[in-house]
Amino acid sequence: MLNQVVLVGRLVKDIDILNTKEGKVFSNIVLAIPRSFKNSEGEYETDFVRCTLWDKLATNAKEFCGKGQILGIKGKLQTNKVDDKYYIEVIAEKVSYLSSKKQ
Repeated sequence: MLNQVVLVGRLVKDIDILNTKEGKVFSNIVLAIPRSFKNSEGEYETDFVRCTLWDKLATNAKEFCGKGQILGIKGKLQTNKVDDKYYIEVIAEKVSYLSSKKQ
């Protein structure tokens, strides 16, 4: 079986670092990814994809990225269940910084 995803999009907001109860560092980010085709009204729609970064990926992204920056994410899809509802997120394995953080 193969579970691999590659995304390129803009960071929706600045990155916040969180900690699990066990003290593990992570961050939940959202990438805005415009579709490559127009809808029936002639407009390009945008998908918002939730990604989770763990450990060094999270702390490095916080240091080097800000809202609006373009990121490339390689990772895997994972399904989670919260309150009897399922959602899909991308667990990042590699982050590429495709634009520099503004000073």
